[in-house]
Amino acid sequence: MGLPALEFSDCCLDSPHFRETLKSHEAELDKTNKFIKELIKDGKSLISALKNLSSAKRKFADSLNEFKFQCIGDAETDDEMCIARSLQEFATVLRNLEDERILMIENASEVLITPLEKFRKEQIGAAKEAKKKYDKETEKYCGILEKHLNLSSKKKESQLQEADSQVDLVRQHFYEVSLEYVFKVQEVQERKMFEFVEPLLAFLQGLFTFYHHGYELAKDFSDFKTQLTISIQNTRNRFEGTRSEVESLMKKMKENPLEHKTISPYTMEGYLYVQEKRHFGTSWVKHYCTYQRDSKQITMVPFDQKSGGKGGEDESVTLKSCTRRKTDSIEKRFCFDVEAVDRPGVITMQALSEEDRRLWMEAMDGREPVYNSNKDSQNEGMAQLDSIGFSVIRKCIHAVETRGINEQGLYRIVGVNSRVQKLLSVLMDPKTASETETDICAEWEIKTITSALKTYLRMLPGPLMMYQFQRSFIKAAKLENQETRVSEIHSLVHRLPEKNRQMLQLLMNHLANVANNHKQNLMTVANLGVVFGPTLLRPQEETVAAIMDIKFQNIVIEILIENHEKIFNTVPDAPLSNAQLHLSRKKSSDSKPPSCSERPLTLFHTVQSTEKQEQRNSIINSSLESVVSSNANSILNSSSSLQPNMNSSDPDLDVVKPTRPNSLPPNPSPTSPLSPSWPMFSAPSSPMPTSSTSSDSSPVRPEEEVREDSSTPFRKAKALYACKAEHDSELSFTAGTVFNNVHPSQEPGWLEGTLNGKTGLIPENYVEFL
Repeated sequence: MGLPALEFSDCCLDSPHFRETLKSHEAELDKTNKFIKELIKDGKSLISALKNLSSAKRKFADSLNEFKFQCIGDAETDDEMCIARSLQEFATVLRNLEDERILMIENASEVLITPLEKFRKEQIGAAKEAKKKYDKETEKYCGILEKHLNLSSKKKESQLQEADSQVDLVRQHFYEVSLEYVFKVQEVQERKMFEFVEPLLAFLQGLFTFYHHGYELAKDFSDFKTQLTISIQNTRNRFEGTRSEVESLMKKMKENPLEHKTISPYTMEGYLYVQEKRHFGTSWVKHYCTYQRDSKQITMVPFDQKSGGKGGEDESVTLKSCTRRKTDSIEKRFCFDVEAVDRPGVITMQALSEEDRRLWMEAMDGREPVYNSNKDSQNEGMAQLDSIGFSVIRKCIHAVETRGINEQGLYRIVGVNSRVQKLLSVLMDPKTASETETDICAEWEIKTITSALKTYLRMLPGPLMMYQFQRSFIKAAKLENQETRVSEIHSLVHRLPEKNRQMLQLLMNHLANVANNHKQNLMTVANLGVVFGPTLLRPQEETVAAIMDIKFQNIVIEILIENHEKIFNTVPDAPLSNAQLHLSRKKSSDSKPPSCSERPLTLFHTVQSTEKQEQRNSIINSSLESVVSSNANSILNSSSSLQPNMNSSDPDLDVVKPTRPNSLPPNPSPTSPLSPSWPMFSAPSSPMPTSSTSSDSSPVRPEEEVREDSSTPFRKAKALYACKAEHDSELSFTAGTVFNNVHPSQEPGWLEGTLNGKTGLIPENYVEFL
C-alpha cells in the first residue's frame, strides 16, 4: 500500500488525520533525503578510492537493492513498476561488474553526483523550507486565534471587528501556505521517480562506455535500458500532465475553497474549544469534534495542532439538545451549550467564529436546512452522440488521415481557440452537417481540426466512456496480468451504450492509424494515451486522488488502441460469475476505504410543508400517469435487452445515483434476477428513448392496493442518505425516512417503495432493509 494522497480540501479542516498523512509524507521525504546523501557519499568513495573499489561497489549495490519506492495511490503502472524494479536491476549489474574486476570509472561525478545533489538541494531542500514556513504559520495562526478568542465581548464593536478582520487575514494566509506546502510535498514525491533514477541510468551507461570487459554485460542490459528509458519518459510526461492538473486544482481551491470541500460522512466537523472545570477554576481545551445527525453522536478528540498530538482520550456523547449561549451570560464569544443523554450537566463549547457557530447550531438542532449540493461539472454544450456528432468526428478524422497523418505532434499541438470554436460552429450547423461531403476546407489547419475533435468530445454531456464505468476501467488497468487487463476492458467496452461504443470504435481505429505512423508524427500509443485519457475517461469528482489515476486512464486508452480489432470486432469471453468476481476482488476492496466517488454525490436536507407536499404529489401522479402509458413497453423491451449484462455486472462499480428514464416499469416477477441480492450497475447517463406504444402499467399505486404474499419480498427499508428526485417517478426523502412495501424494480440499481401513500423509485444504494 502506497502513501495516501494529500487532498487540498483537508488543508482547510487541518484535521488530525490530515496531520498524520502529512507526517507520513514528510517521513518518506526524510528517508529519501538520507538515502540520497548516503548514495552520493558512496558514489564519491567509488570514484576516489580505487584500492577499495570492490567493497565500495558492493556497498553501493546493496544500498540500491534495499531501497523501495513508495508510490502515491493503491497501484502502480507498468512504467512505475519498471522504474521501481530498476534499482534492483542496477544492483545486479554492479555485482556482475565486480565479478569481472572492472577497474575503470570516469566521468561519474558529472552524470551521477551533480544531479543527485541538485535534486536534494533544490527539491528536497525546498520542501524542507516549505515545512519550516508551514510550521511557523501554524504556530502563528493558532496563537493569534487563541488570543482572538480570549477577547472580551465587552470591548468596543470596532475593536472586535478589527480583530475579526485580522484573524481572517491570518487564517487565509495560513490556508495558502498549507496548500503550497502540500503541493510541494507531492511534487517532490512524484519528481523523485524520474529525477532520482535517471542519473543512475546515465552513470551505468558511462561505465559501459569505458569498460571493455563489460561489453557483453552492457549488451544484455540494453533491452531493459530501453524499456526503462521509455518508462522514465512516459512517467515524466504523465507527471507534467498531473502536475498541471494538481496546480490548477490548487488555484481553484485558493479562489473558492468552499466549492471544493470533500464530501464528509459527518454532518459537521471541525475544531471547538470545550470548557472544562479544574481545581483552580475553568479552562478551555481545544478539541476536534464531529457530529452525525442520524445517530446524534458527538465525538470530541482533544488535539493541539501546535504540539501535533492528542491531549487525552476521545469522548463520544449522544446529543439531547443544543442551545445558543447569550453573549451577556459568558465572557467568551461564539459559545453554545450542549446537553447529552449519557452525560450529566451542560457542555459549553466555543466555536471559531460566528459563522462557525451558526453552522454547528444548524447541524445539531436541525432548525435550519443544510444544503450540500454538488455542481455538475459536465459541459452543458450542444454536443451529442447523434447524426451530427458522428458527422463532426468523421469529417475531422477524414481530414486528418488524408492530409495530416504525418504532421509532428498530431493531437498534442493545440490550435487557436477562436479558430477551433469557429470550425465547430460550422461543423455542428444542422444545415451543413447533413451534407454527404466529408472534406473540410484546406484553409483549416490540421492542429485546428484535431483540437476541434478533442473539444467536441469534451463538450458531450458526459465522457464517452461514462462516469459509472470510470472506476471499473481504472481497476482493470491496475490488474497485474496484461491479458487479464485486455479481457476486463474488452468486457467493459461491450457494456457501453451502442452509440458510445460505435463512437469509441471509430476513434480507436483512427488513433491506431495515427500510431502506425509514429515515426513521422512522433505520436506513439503512449503519447496518444496521455492526450486522450483525461478526455475519454475523466472522473466525475475532481480530487488529488483522481488526478493521480490519470496515468491509469492513459493505460486504458493504450490498451484500446493496441487491441482495437479484438475489442470492437469480437464478442468478449463469458465473464466470471458474481461469486468469483467477489472472491477475486474481496481482498483489495476490503483493505481500502471507499473513495469520495463511492459515496452519494448529493445530500439534501429539506423540510417541506404538508400542503406543498400534497400539491407536489398530485402533480407527480398526474404527470406519471401520462408518461407511463406511452413509455412502459419501451422500458420493458430495453430492460430485457440489458438483463444478460446484469449477471456479469461489476460489484465494485461506483455507488452513485443511477440515471434512469422518466417512467417506471411494472414490478418484476418473483424469479427475476433483479433482486437486492444481485449486484447492480448504473444505467447509462443519457435518458433512454421513449416509445409511442401504450401500456396499462401504472407506476404509482396507493399503499392499500399493494399486497404482500409469499412470492414477492415486500419489506421495510430505512434511508441512509437524503435524496432529491430528478424525475417524477422518483421519491424525494431525507435521511432516516422509513419506506413501506419495498421490493425490487426492473430498473437497474433501483427499488420500488411506498412513502406517505405514494409509490415510486428509490436508489438501491441509498437504503438499508429493516
